[in-house]
Parts: sequence; structure tokens; C-alpha cells
Amino acid sequence: MAVAPSTFEDLRVATLHDVDPEVAALIGRELERQRGEIELIASENFTWPAMLEAVGSVPTNKYSEGYPGRRYYGGCEVVDEIEQLAIDRARALFDAEHANVQPHAGAQTNMAVYFACLEPGDTILSLELSHGGHLTHGLKVNFSGRLYTIVHYGVSRETNRVDYDDVLRLAKEHRPKLIVCGGSAYPRTVETPRFREIAQEVGAYLLCDMAHFAGLVAAGLHPNPVADCDFVTSTTHKTLAGPRSGFVLCKEEHAQAVDRAVFPGMQGGPLNHVIAAKAACFRIAASEPFREYQSQVRANADVLAEALQNGGLEVLTGGTDTHLLLVDLRTSEWTGKEAEERIAEVGITANRNTVPFDERPPTVASGLRLGTPAVTMRGFDEDDVREVGAIIAESLRPGADLEALAVRSATLCRRRPLYPGFRGYCAFSHDGEKALESGS
Repeated sequence: MAVAPSTFEDLRVATLHDVDPEVAALIGRELERQRGEIELIASENFTWPAMLEAVGSVPTNKYSEGYPGRRYYGGCEVVDEIEQLAIDRARALFDAEHANVQPHAGAQTNMAVYFACLEPGDTILSLELSHGGHLTHGLKVNFSGRLYTIVHYGVSRETNRVDYDDVLRLAKEHRPKLIVCGGSAYPRTVETPRFREIAQEVGAYLLCDMAHFAGLVAAGLHPNPVADCDFVTSTTHKTLAGPRSGFVLCKEEHAQAVDRAVFPGMQGGPLNHVIAAKAACFRIAASEPFREYQSQVRANADVLAEALQNGGLEVLTGGTDTHLLLVDLRTSEWTGKEAEERIAEVGITANRNTVPFDERPPTVASGLRLGTPAVTMRGFDEDDVREVGAIIAESLRPGADLEALAVRSATLCRRRPLYPGFRGYCAFSHDGEKALESGS
């Protein structure tokens, strides 16, 4: 049982378990939850142990407003090198002219681009949220919808893919200053060359939000949007499997505007420990083992789509080109909310999601969004994912034996353990040596 530190000297060397056993226990419970459930939320992943180490490191102590070589604080020599390393690696990985690695999250990357090239009231043409877009692409209650004039394009009713003729029609009609492509629930390739043609025809800037598929781009499994776009934004924690954060890539002509939009326009001091993790993330993403991982992510996504369809479920567009897919439940007895809750009973975590032309509200929705990065990180192969698809399909049938299905899920989790030997946080022993404590 932990003994609370009684002096300042005790506190200086105390572990989390010493200081706050309640929080330490909650972190342990979250680790066990992750270990014991099959994670299919497309926007989540299990990051590398190296990322956990970097995010829990001492650069968190350093304030460094500004950019490498141009800081408003002293003592930034080392964090300058860390950030420059992250910048150089991001540029090299995606063949970009400029990179800003300071945004704290994906929402901030899109905000930075908007601040860099737009004025309040300017028009943005973007993918509708219910058709696969993101809330920062113009949801009315989001800053994007409140500050800018939003026009949405959608997908075809026949194909559920982006209707480029309609995008061109809307662009000519509304003359947007910025066109946004990419999203958070679009399962097919984002064809940036076609968006580039449309943007050029109406004199608009082009932004690709590749937050979901950036890892596939890094591995050469999705076309790189950088050459076609003025701006490219991304997170690092989805298919890139890095820390929870974001970055912006852009043409050199926009570099100063983007940097000023991030700091001082939008954020203060950057999170140096997270930037250190981003630098390591970009290095990993340039490696052959990472390409092997992404290839398995893609293979698993295709197998999952096939297994679900073989089980009688409808998959939007008939499959996927990426890591994610959408189960369309409109012809079934299930809502997205009900299906999410049902598969949770058998040990599978996913999220309800609207589908194009959905008549249900987003809180209920008519679809399930599923993704394969996290299960692939655990080591799931095609046979494992085929079993996952069968479990999902069977759980949504009348009279399903949920207890037996939960046992099948638990068997998969035991076969592919997550973070074996890790407690969920890094502890420091009293002699200062780091120790990864095994869980109980």
C-alpha cells in the first residue's frame, strides 16, 4: 500500500502511485480495458511504447514560445534541435516544402490553415459531416461554422462516393476561397488531382485533411496529397500511430502565414515533449517495419469488410481503400447507437456514425464506423479479423448468444496481448532509474 509523501524531499522523488494511488489505479483500469476489448474505433490507435516514453519525458518542463532559433525564452538550445528534427523528418516523409509541428491537435491544424488564408466570412467548400467530413470542416456549432461561410458538397446517392461534377458546380456557383477535401468517415481514396483542377478553375486554395490516412500516405499505400494542395493537415495519433497531436504541411509561399497563425495567432508555447514524440513518430513512419504494419492495416480492413458482408451486413461503397469502413444499418432493425451498445456487450469497441443521407440524428445515427489500425497494432492478422467480423455479424442477429461471443472476443485478446509487462505509466524509482512496473 502506498504511503503519501510527508516531506518536500519525499515528494520530489515520489511515483504517481505514491502521490495519488486513486489516479494510478484508474490508469491501470484503463490499461486493462484496452487490453480486454477489441478496439475498432477508426480514429484511435495504440501508440508505440517509444511514444509513451517520449510523451512522459522532461521536455514537458520547457517553455519555448516561438520557433527554432527565434524563441522568446532562454535555454531552448536542445528543444530547438528536437523541433527542427521533427520539422525536417515531416518534410522528408511527405515530400513537403514546409512543416509546422506545433499544433496540439487536428482541430488546431485546420484552424491554423483557415487563419493563414481566410478572413472571417470567407467561403469554404467542404465535405458534409454526415457524408464523411469533420466537424472543423464547417459544423455550425464549431468555430469553422461560426466564423466562415460554409458550403457543403456530398457523395452520390448511387455510389456513395464524392460527386466531382457536383463539387465543380458548387465551386463555380459559390466561388469559395478555400476547398477542403478529406474527412473522418470517407472510406475511399481522396482524389486530390481532381480537387486541384476544380480549385484552379475557381481560383481557390486547396486543403487536404489527411488526419485519418496519413500513415497510409507515409507507407505509399494512398496517394500523397502534398503536391496537389496548398495545405495538408494531419494528426499523428491515427494511422501514424504517434502521440495525440497534429502538424501542418504547406507550400513555401504559405509558410510564414501558417507559422504566424499557429504562433502567436492560435497557441502559446508548444508541447516540447509531444514534439519529441512526433520526431520519433516520423522516423518510425519512414521505416520498412512501419510499411509492413500499414500493409497489414489495409489487408485487415479489406478482410473485415468481406467478413461483415458475408455475415449479412451492408458495407458502404462495398468496401474500403483505407483503414476504415462504414456499416450501413438502414436496412436492418438496428440504429447505430443500438449496434454500438450491442457489440460492446461482446467485447468490441466502435462508434456509431451517420451515413450519407441519414435521417437519424448523429446521436443515434444509422451506421457503425470501424477501423483496423489498433487491432493490427496488437498483431491481429487476417484470420483474427475475419473472426472479429463474424463476431460482429452474429451479435447483431436475433437470439445471438452474447456470452459465447464475448468469450470468442476475449480469446482473441489473450492471443494478441497489448503492452505486456507494462503498468500504463512510467514510474521512477527513488534512485532516479526509470522502471516499467509490471501490472498486477
